[in-house]
Amino acid sequence: MTKELFLEDAYQRECKAQIIKKDGNAVILDQTVFYPTGGGQEHDKGVLVQGDNVFRVIEVKKIDNQILHILDDSEGIEIGPVTARLDWERRYKLMRHHSLLHVLAAVVYRKFNALDSGNQIYPERARIDFHGLHDLTEQDIADIVEETNRLLDEDHPIYASYVTREEAEKLSNVIKDAVSMLPSTIKRVRLLTIESVETYPCGGTHVKSTREIGKMEIIKVKSRGKGRKRFEVFARDK
Repeated sequence: MTKELFLEDAYQRECKAQIIKKDGNAVILDQTVFYPTGGGQEHDKGVLVQGDNVFRVIEVKKIDNQILHILDDSEGIEIGPVTARLDWERRYKLMRHHSLLHVLAAVVYRKFNALDSGNQIYPERARIDFHGLHDLTEQDIADIVEETNRLLDEDHPIYASYVTREEAEKLSNVIKDAVSMLPSTIKRVRLLTIESVETYPCGGTHVKSTREIGKMEIIKVKSRGKGRKRFEVFARDK
């Protein structure tokens, strides 16, 4: 199993590692800072450096607890030591947008008792779907934006912790419902906490405080069927 360093420190930009397996253009490391596609968050990109050679990582995915680093060209790479280095600017944008969606989800839940039902996070934007959300007026949307940006500006700390599956299910009905969607093999749940805002299961990478996110702007809100709405948003620098 590849050690997932990004879960311990999302700000770690590179690491020393060992290539333990190579299969075509895919290599597996014993540990990595590269986040694989999952939970709506896009994979990281960057490079693997081995001696004088630099190999571009164009995709990262997790299969059977192994993280595959897909290279644009693997010719010349060998089993052995390597330096894994992120495209940090891209990763940081993903972190900001992922954290933003958690704050937005908390605001919509507080105001309308609507839960998120899926999301997609890109470097330049993100989207989140809600179910149980009635048609929104322009004032409703303006209120959501105002409340979200107020929380962002308040600089709430963001951190992760781990609890047993049983402990997570006792925290709230919302968390219990989220945990029920996880595979039964997962016995240790990673909780993301935005202090005084939200605690929710999440295995993604996040910034350390809400102020780092910037300011939310809505691209559009559209209907996805009865009681279902999709928000497309982006985080801009203040």
